[in-house]
Amino acid sequence: MGKGITSREEDYSQWYNDLVIKADLAEYAAVRGCMVIKPYGYAIWERMQAVLDKKFKDTGHSNAYFPLFIPKSFFSKEASHVEGFATECAVVTHYRLKNDGHGNIIVDEDAKLEEELIVRPTSETIIWNTYRGWIESYRDLPILVNQWANVVRWEMRTRLFLRTTEFLWQEGHTAHATQEEAIEETEKMLHVYGDFVENYLGVPVIRGRKTENERFAGAIDTYCIEALMQDGKALQAGTSHFLGQNFAKAFDVKFTSREGKLEHVWATSWGVSTRLMGALVMAHSDDQGLVLPPMLAPIQVVVVPIFKTAEEKQAIDTFIDALSTELKSKNISVKYDDRDTQRPGFKFAEWELKGVPLRVAIGARDMQNGTVELARRDTQIKETVEQAGLGDRIERLLNEIQENIFKKALDYRDSHITEVNSYDEFKAVLETKAGFISCHWDGTVETEKLVKEETKATIRCIPLDAKEEAGICIFTGKPSTKRVLFAKAY
Repeated sequence: MGKGITSREEDYSQWYNDLVIKADLAEYAAVRGCMVIKPYGYAIWERMQAVLDKKFKDTGHSNAYFPLFIPKSFFSKEASHVEGFATECAVVTHYRLKNDGHGNIIVDEDAKLEEELIVRPTSETIIWNTYRGWIESYRDLPILVNQWANVVRWEMRTRLFLRTTEFLWQEGHTAHATQEEAIEETEKMLHVYGDFVENYLGVPVIRGRKTENERFAGAIDTYCIEALMQDGKALQAGTSHFLGQNFAKAFDVKFTSREGKLEHVWATSWGVSTRLMGALVMAHSDDQGLVLPPMLAPIQVVVVPIFKTAEEKQAIDTFIDALSTELKSKNISVKYDDRDTQRPGFKFAEWELKGVPLRVAIGARDMQNGTVELARRDTQIKETVEQAGLGDRIERLLNEIQENIFKKALDYRDSHITEVNSYDEFKAVLETKAGFISCHWDGTVETEKLVKEETKATIRCIPLDAKEEAGICIFTGKPSTKRVLFAKAY
């Protein structure tokens, strides 16, 4: 354990906060519950954005932008939606400030808005009000739109990246002519998210459906990807919602079908947020600092020169110039840390803390011997290797590191899925092992709520690959046809 970071064993929550702040990902803002995403943290988010944006465009979607402010009346049009967000809404009531004559700035009471505006907690209402003007016939469908935006949900208890009052995200909103098309879209985007989180973040996920109680407000069905963090708690990493015709009916969005009938449009929405940054930190990192998968690391390779004379430095510079050129031609990002204000040991610790996947150290003796020292961040294994073929070796190692990070997280996840058949077993696993608990449930909201009240565990999802099997609910003893996954969650 180093750099003033609390160990995971000692206090996992404090370890996470220490790491986010000391690794320069983010810090708390002057506004309670909000955060400043620092350049190093934002660079990771930009890499996530770039990959996802390409995936969205490759699946036929286009980006647009809708207003931050939503008229309050829009929220009253879809009852379950407003009920789901009512307690989290920030409301704008006035549009001007004034000086009170004593040097104080106060709200101008004469500048009251005719209708209050809600600061966007999610955009279904304003987008479906807009779609009404875009859709007349089946020829206008489907509409496949995504927006990158910020949203505000007034949170009482916050944690950097995982739960903040304002956060960044993308939200897709699509309109379709048929129910089948909309469901196909919902499922397709779930798999886009699942593949992204597994292949880029290196975090294994379970794809499933939410129960009625855990569904998005206003949705007919919510699909999700659920990940497991190193403390045995689950994290919802992305959601995709089949909205049926609820929003189309609320905002009177109809189209003339091929048969000439007037019908309501079918809808979906789907999103992931900066919460993925929290997943990235918590799934892989250790007591020394971040462990970043190469696919998302802003710096994949850092080179630290060790020298005493200007001549030694010049020889190293020449070698590293050529190596950097080769690595960049392979789309590998490299940083040459030749600062003369810090000693090599300080640099090693700093880049370890920041999770750079691979470190290259090279000194005057290495130059004589034709070698370098390579240090992997994931295993912390160091080895001295030949300079010949170094670019190809680094490329292979980065692929190995990406695979190893995923495998380690997968092994942990798989060893923390426990099947239980009684409520006593269920409670024992929650207390001693945590992780996902696979068990039978009678399908009622009442049972789900009672279990949550007693244990704080919720049904994370009904896995898409859940096998049909006869069983009895661990809580009520009533019949059940498949197992669901419970866990304590973020």
